[in-house]
Amino acid sequence: MKSFENKVAAVTGAGSGIGRALACALARQGCHLALADVNTDGLAETAAMARKLGVQVTETRVDVANRDAVHAWAEQVVLDHGRVNLVFNNAGVAHAGTVDGSDYSEYEWIMNINFWGVVYGTKAFLPHLKASGEGHVVNVSSVFGLFAQPGMSAYNATKFAVRGFTESLRQELDMEGCGVSASCVHPGGIRTNIAKTARMNDSLAKVTGQESSRARQQFNDQLLRTSPDKAAAVILRGVLRDSRRILIGADAWALDGMQRLLPTLYQRLVTTSMRLAAKFAPKPRAVEVSKATD
Repeated sequence: MKSFENKVAAVTGAGSGIGRALACALARQGCHLALADVNTDGLAETAAMARKLGVQVTETRVDVANRDAVHAWAEQVVLDHGRVNLVFNNAGVAHAGTVDGSDYSEYEWIMNINFWGVVYGTKAFLPHLKASGEGHVVNVSSVFGLFAQPGMSAYNATKFAVRGFTESLRQELDMEGCGVSASCVHPGGIRTNIAKTARMNDSLAKVTGQESSRARQQFNDQLLRTSPDKAAAVILRGVLRDSRRILIGADAWALDGMQRLLPTLYQRLVTTSMRLAAKFAPKPRAVEVSKATD
Protein backbone atom coordinates (compact mmCIF):
# COMPACT_ATOMS: atom_id res chain seq x y z
CA MET A 1 0.00 0.00 0.00
CA LYS A 2 1.53 3.28 -1.16
CA SER A 3 -1.09 5.71 0.09
CA PHE A 4 -4.12 5.96 2.39
CA GLU A 5 -6.01 8.37 0.14
CA ASN A 6 -9.52 7.14 -0.73
CA LYS A 7 -8.93 3.93 1.21
CA VAL A 8 -11.31 2.69 3.93
CA ALA A 9 -9.95 1.82 7.37
CA ALA A 10 -11.71 0.11 10.27
CA VAL A 11 -10.31 1.10 13.69
CA THR A 12 -11.21 -0.48 17.04
CA GLY A 13 -10.64 1.33 20.32
CA ALA A 14 -11.20 4.58 18.41
CA GLY A 15 -12.72 6.47 21.34
CA SER A 16 -9.38 7.62 22.77
CA GLY A 17 -5.61 7.19 22.78
CA ILE A 18 -3.88 5.58 19.84
CA GLY A 19 -7.21 4.71 18.19
CA ARG A 20 -8.30 8.35 18.11
CA ALA A 21 -4.88 9.48 16.91
CA LEU A 22 -4.93 6.88 14.14
CA ALA A 23 -8.41 7.99 13.03
CA CYS A 24 -7.39 11.64 12.80
CA ALA A 25 -4.07 10.89 11.10
CA LEU A 26 -5.79 8.68 8.52
CA ALA A 27 -8.49 11.29 7.90
CA ARG A 28 -5.85 13.95 7.26
CA GLN A 29 -4.50 11.68 4.53
CA GLY A 30 -7.92 11.28 2.90
CA CYS A 31 -8.80 7.86 4.30
CA HIS A 32 -12.45 7.09 5.02
CA LEU A 33 -13.18 5.59 8.43
CA ALA A 34 -15.28 2.96 10.17
CA LEU A 35 -14.75 3.55 13.88
CA ALA A 36 -15.64 1.29 16.80
CA ASP A 37 -15.41 1.41 20.59
CA VAL A 38 -17.43 0.45 23.65
CA ASN A 39 -17.19 4.04 24.90
CA THR A 40 -19.87 5.76 22.83
CA ASP A 41 -19.10 9.26 24.14
CA GLY A 42 -15.42 9.05 23.24
CA LEU A 43 -16.31 7.39 19.93
CA ALA A 44 -18.67 10.24 19.00
CA GLU A 45 -15.96 12.80 19.79
CA THR A 46 -13.44 11.02 17.57
CA ALA A 47 -15.95 10.69 14.75
CA ALA A 48 -16.77 14.40 14.92
CA MET A 49 -13.08 15.29 14.79
CA ALA A 50 -12.53 13.07 11.74
CA ARG A 51 -15.58 14.36 9.88
CA LYS A 52 -14.22 17.89 10.10
CA LEU A 53 -11.33 16.66 7.96
CA GLY A 54 -13.68 15.89 5.08
CA VAL A 55 -13.85 12.10 4.96
CA GLN A 56 -16.74 9.67 5.29
CA VAL A 57 -17.01 8.37 8.85
CA THR A 58 -19.25 5.73 10.39
CA GLU A 59 -19.27 4.91 14.08
CA THR A 60 -20.49 1.76 15.81
CA ARG A 61 -20.48 0.60 19.40
CA VAL A 62 -18.65 -2.74 19.29
CA ASP A 63 -17.43 -4.99 22.09
CA VAL A 64 -14.46 -6.70 20.42
CA ALA A 65 -14.83 -9.64 22.83
CA ASN A 66 -18.16 -10.45 21.14
CA ARG A 67 -17.44 -12.48 18.00
CA ASP A 68 -20.88 -12.03 16.46
CA ALA A 69 -20.77 -8.28 17.04
CA VAL A 70 -17.38 -7.94 15.35
CA HIS A 71 -18.47 -9.98 12.32
CA ALA A 72 -21.72 -8.01 12.04
CA TRP A 73 -19.73 -4.77 12.17
CA ALA A 74 -17.39 -5.93 9.39
CA GLU A 75 -20.37 -6.72 7.15
CA GLN A 76 -21.92 -3.34 7.91
CA VAL A 77 -18.68 -1.52 7.12
CA VAL A 78 -18.67 -3.00 3.62
CA LEU A 79 -22.33 -2.09 3.16
CA ASP A 80 -21.72 1.49 4.31
CA HIS A 81 -18.43 2.13 2.53
CA GLY A 82 -18.48 -0.32 -0.37
CA ARG A 83 -15.18 -1.90 0.64
CA VAL A 84 -12.56 -1.96 3.39
CA ASN A 85 -8.77 -1.83 2.91
CA LEU A 86 -7.34 -1.74 6.42
CA VAL A 87 -8.25 -2.99 9.86
CA PHE A 88 -6.50 -1.66 12.95
CA ASN A 89 -7.15 -4.09 15.82
CA ASN A 90 -6.18 -1.59 18.48
CA ALA A 91 -8.68 -2.02 21.33
CA GLY A 92 -7.07 -3.33 24.50
CA VAL A 93 -7.05 -3.35 28.29
CA ALA A 94 -4.46 -4.02 30.99
CA HIS A 95 -4.27 -6.14 34.13
CA ALA A 96 -1.57 -6.44 36.76
CA GLY A 97 -1.26 -9.04 39.49
CA THR A 98 0.73 -12.14 40.33
CA VAL A 99 -0.16 -15.54 38.89
CA ASP A 100 -1.00 -16.84 42.35
CA GLY A 101 -3.03 -13.78 43.22
CA SER A 102 -5.06 -13.44 40.00
CA ASP A 103 -8.39 -15.17 39.44
CA TYR A 104 -9.24 -17.21 36.36
CA SER A 105 -11.90 -14.61 35.60
CA GLU A 106 -9.24 -11.91 35.33
CA TYR A 107 -7.27 -13.95 32.79
CA GLU A 108 -10.46 -14.68 30.83
CA TRP A 109 -11.48 -11.01 30.82
CA ILE A 110 -8.22 -9.71 29.38
CA MET A 111 -7.76 -12.62 26.97
CA ASN A 112 -11.25 -12.08 25.52
CA ILE A 113 -10.47 -8.46 24.70
CA ASN A 114 -6.73 -8.34 23.93
CA PHE A 115 -6.34 -11.65 22.11
CA TRP A 116 -9.73 -12.87 20.96
CA GLY A 117 -10.67 -9.33 19.96
CA VAL A 118 -7.69 -9.32 17.60
CA VAL A 119 -8.54 -12.77 16.24
CA TYR A 120 -12.19 -11.80 15.65
CA GLY A 121 -11.22 -8.52 13.99
CA THR A 122 -8.69 -10.20 11.74
CA LYS A 123 -10.93 -13.07 10.64
CA ALA A 124 -14.02 -10.86 10.21
CA PHE A 125 -12.25 -8.36 7.96
CA LEU A 126 -9.71 -10.54 6.15
CA PRO A 127 -12.05 -11.78 3.38
CA HIS A 128 -13.11 -8.19 2.70
CA LEU A 129 -9.50 -6.97 2.62
CA LYS A 130 -8.68 -9.67 0.06
CA ALA A 131 -11.73 -8.68 -1.99
CA SER A 132 -10.51 -5.08 -2.08
CA GLY A 133 -7.31 -6.20 -3.83
CA GLU A 134 -5.13 -4.05 -1.57
CA GLY A 135 -5.30 -4.47 2.17
CA HIS A 136 -3.43 -4.49 5.47
CA VAL A 137 -4.07 -5.98 8.92
CA VAL A 138 -2.53 -4.00 11.77
CA ASN A 139 -2.60 -5.77 15.14
CA VAL A 140 -1.49 -3.89 18.23
CA SER A 141 0.58 -5.94 20.66
CA SER A 142 2.92 -4.21 23.12
CA VAL A 143 6.53 -4.02 24.20
CA PHE A 144 5.25 -6.59 26.71
CA GLY A 145 4.67 -8.89 23.76
CA LEU A 146 8.48 -8.98 23.44
CA PHE A 147 9.64 -8.61 27.01
CA ALA A 148 8.03 -10.17 30.10
CA GLN A 149 8.04 -8.94 33.66
CA PRO A 150 6.68 -10.11 37.02
CA GLY A 151 3.19 -9.01 37.94
CA MET A 152 2.11 -8.80 34.28
CA SER A 153 1.49 -12.44 33.37
CA ALA A 154 -2.05 -11.88 32.06
CA TYR A 155 -1.08 -8.86 29.96
CA ASN A 156 2.14 -10.53 28.77
CA ALA A 157 0.21 -13.64 27.75
CA THR A 158 -2.24 -11.70 25.59
CA LYS A 159 0.38 -9.55 23.92
CA PHE A 160 2.77 -12.44 23.23
CA ALA A 161 -0.23 -14.25 21.73
CA VAL A 162 -1.05 -11.31 19.45
CA ARG A 163 2.56 -11.26 18.29
CA GLY A 164 2.62 -14.98 17.45
CA PHE A 165 -0.77 -14.83 15.75
CA THR A 166 0.20 -11.85 13.60
CA GLU A 167 3.63 -13.12 12.63
CA SER A 168 2.10 -16.41 11.50
CA LEU A 169 -0.61 -14.53 9.58
CA ARG A 170 1.99 -12.37 7.86
CA GLN A 171 3.86 -15.42 6.62
CA GLU A 172 0.65 -16.99 5.30
CA LEU A 173 -0.23 -13.79 3.43
CA ASP A 174 3.29 -13.56 1.97
CA MET A 175 2.95 -17.11 0.65
CA GLU A 176 -0.55 -16.50 -0.69
CA GLY A 177 0.34 -13.29 -2.55
CA CYS A 178 -3.22 -11.99 -2.30
CA GLY A 179 -2.46 -8.28 -2.06
CA VAL A 180 -2.96 -8.20 1.73
CA SER A 181 -0.21 -7.85 4.31
CA ALA A 182 0.03 -7.68 8.11
CA SER A 183 2.04 -5.80 10.72
CA CYS A 184 2.41 -6.28 14.47
CA VAL A 185 2.75 -3.10 16.54
CA HIS A 186 4.74 -3.01 19.77
CA PRO A 187 4.24 0.31 21.58
CA GLY A 188 6.31 1.24 24.60
CA GLY A 189 4.87 3.73 27.09
CA ILE A 190 2.18 5.74 25.31
CA ARG A 191 0.31 8.54 27.09
CA THR A 192 -3.15 6.97 27.02
CA ASN A 193 -5.70 6.02 29.67
CA ILE A 194 -4.65 2.36 29.76
CA ALA A 195 -2.77 2.70 33.06
CA LYS A 196 -5.63 4.60 34.69
CA THR A 197 -8.20 2.02 33.63
CA ALA A 198 -6.04 -1.07 34.22
CA ARG A 199 -7.27 -3.69 36.64
CA MET A 200 -4.76 -4.23 39.44
CA ASN A 201 -5.22 -6.55 42.39
CA ASP A 202 -3.53 -6.41 45.77
CA SER A 203 -1.06 -9.17 44.89
CA LEU A 204 0.89 -6.63 42.83
CA ALA A 205 2.38 -5.28 46.06
CA LYS A 206 4.38 -8.51 46.38
CA VAL A 207 6.51 -7.58 43.37
CA THR A 208 6.46 -3.77 43.50
CA GLY A 209 6.44 -3.11 47.22
CA GLN A 210 3.66 -0.59 46.59
CA GLU A 211 -0.09 -0.49 46.79
CA SER A 212 -1.78 -0.80 43.41
CA SER A 213 -2.90 2.84 43.35
CA ARG A 214 0.64 4.09 43.93
CA ALA A 215 2.08 1.68 41.36
CA ARG A 216 -0.52 2.84 38.84
CA GLN A 217 0.35 6.50 39.39
CA GLN A 218 4.09 5.87 39.18
CA PHE A 219 3.67 3.93 35.93
CA ASN A 220 1.51 6.72 34.52
CA ASP A 221 3.92 9.50 35.55
CA GLN A 222 7.28 7.91 34.74
CA LEU A 223 6.81 5.44 31.89
CA LEU A 224 4.13 6.85 29.59
CA ARG A 225 6.26 9.21 27.53
CA THR A 226 5.28 8.93 23.85
CA SER A 227 2.21 10.83 22.62
CA PRO A 228 -0.62 9.01 20.83
CA ASP A 229 -0.09 11.28 17.81
CA LYS A 230 3.54 10.22 17.57
CA ALA A 231 2.53 6.57 17.94
CA ALA A 232 -0.03 6.91 15.13
CA ALA A 233 2.55 8.52 12.83
CA VAL A 234 5.00 5.67 13.45
CA ILE A 235 2.32 3.04 12.84
CA LEU A 236 1.15 4.56 9.55
CA ARG A 237 4.72 4.97 8.34
CA GLY A 238 5.32 1.31 9.17
CA VAL A 239 2.23 0.26 7.21
CA LEU A 240 3.37 2.18 4.12
CA ARG A 241 6.76 0.50 4.45
CA ASP A 242 5.06 -2.88 4.89
CA SER A 243 7.01 -3.45 8.11
CA ARG A 244 6.52 -6.78 9.82
CA ARG A 245 7.21 -5.35 13.28
CA ILE A 246 6.59 -1.75 14.30
CA LEU A 247 8.32 -0.56 17.48
CA ILE A 248 7.16 2.70 19.06
CA GLY A 249 9.31 4.72 21.45
CA ALA A 250 12.90 4.58 22.65
CA ASP A 251 11.82 2.29 25.50
CA ALA A 252 10.41 -0.27 23.05
CA TRP A 253 13.64 -0.25 21.04
CA ALA A 254 15.75 -0.57 24.20
CA LEU A 255 13.75 -3.47 25.66
CA ASP A 256 13.62 -5.23 22.31
CA GLY A 257 17.39 -4.91 22.06
CA MET A 258 17.89 -6.20 25.61
CA GLN A 259 15.70 -9.22 24.93
CA ARG A 260 17.62 -10.00 21.74
CA LEU A 261 21.03 -9.67 23.40
CA LEU A 262 20.07 -11.32 26.69
CA PRO A 263 17.13 -13.61 25.85
CA THR A 264 17.09 -15.29 29.28
CA LEU A 265 19.47 -13.21 31.40
CA TYR A 266 17.20 -10.16 31.07
CA GLN A 267 14.76 -11.88 33.43
CA ARG A 268 17.35 -11.88 36.21
CA LEU A 269 18.10 -8.23 35.57
CA VAL A 270 14.40 -7.39 35.82
CA THR A 271 13.80 -9.32 39.03
CA THR A 272 16.95 -7.90 40.67
CA SER A 273 15.99 -4.33 39.81
CA MET A 274 12.43 -4.83 41.02
CA ARG A 275 13.61 -6.34 44.32
CA LEU A 276 15.79 -3.30 44.89
CA ALA A 277 12.98 -0.94 43.95
CA ALA A 278 10.61 -2.71 46.34
CA LYS A 279 13.21 -2.65 49.12
CA PHE A 280 13.73 1.08 48.89
CA ALA A 281 10.17 2.06 47.98
CA PRO A 282 8.78 4.67 50.38
CA LYS A 283 6.43 3.14 52.89
CA PRO A 284 2.94 4.61 53.23
CA ARG A 285 2.71 6.90 56.21
CA ALA A 286 0.48 5.94 59.09
CA VAL A 287 -2.13 8.64 59.63
CA GLU A 288 -3.16 9.36 63.18
CA VAL A 289 -6.83 10.09 63.64
CA SER A 290 -7.61 12.16 66.69
CA LYS A 291 -10.95 11.69 68.38
CA ALA A 292 -13.09 14.78 68.76
CA THR A 293 -13.86 15.70 72.38
CA ASP A 294 -16.88 17.51 73.71
